[in-house]
Amino acid sequence: MKTISVLLVDDHPIVRQGLAALLRFEDDIEVIRDAQNGREAVALARELRPDVVIMDISMPLLNGIEATRQIRKTVPSTRVLVLSSYSDDELVDQMLEAGAAGYLNKQTATGDLAGAIRTVHNGKSYLSPALLKRWRRRHAGSLSDWEAPKTGAKLSSREVEVLQLVAEGYANKQIAAELNISTKTVEKHRQSLMTKLDTHETAGLTRYAISRGLVHCTPPAIGLREMEPVPDLSHQGSER
Repeated sequence: MKTISVLLVDDHPIVRQGLAALLRFEDDIEVIRDAQNGREAVALARELRPDVVIMDISMPLLNGIEATRQIRKTVPSTRVLVLSSYSDDELVDQMLEAGAAGYLNKQTATGDLAGAIRTVHNGKSYLSPALLKRWRRRHAGSLSDWEAPKTGAKLSSREVEVLQLVAEGYANKQIAAELNISTKTVEKHRQSLMTKLDTHETAGLTRYAISRGLVHCTPPAIGLREMEPVPDLSHQGSER
């Protein structure tokens, strides 16, 4: 049996350690590395080309949405499985639009996580029953028809990176150093962001980043909800 290589991505060490310990009991799954933010995840995915990436959403420096988009673009053979505490419809849409193959919550049992890993590795999609029901109600589609509506302004990957760092309080010089670009280029990206998002102040950029779930500390006021435990849907092919 071929071993499924897995990259764990979460900004909390205890979560990464716990997941690695749980998956250690699965004979056909091997955790090869872990990453603490989206930027590190993209670099490791390009280097190691894992079969599956377990991806958190809210992380510093680069969030899971943009990290998923970049991984799917540069390493298309890698499947991304979201593991998050949140199930807000807009965040789910954004992750699926970015190329995620599945979505489950951090409260799920290890057997469900292992089953989800195997399912997405086999080229199938994985959603909890609650999410699947809501998805079909909102989009009248099936698991094989994941085409999330493209809402909001169309930002480039670099603009998303700059936006997140701006919202996290980084100054232009710090952003330039973090992204290895010039301060002048950062200023151009900030101006482009303000034009696209129709705002003329940093606070407006920050509010937009918060509303899109791009920043590390997302206020509870935007109404994110925890998901229900996720069962293994790998034997429900008739519903696809």
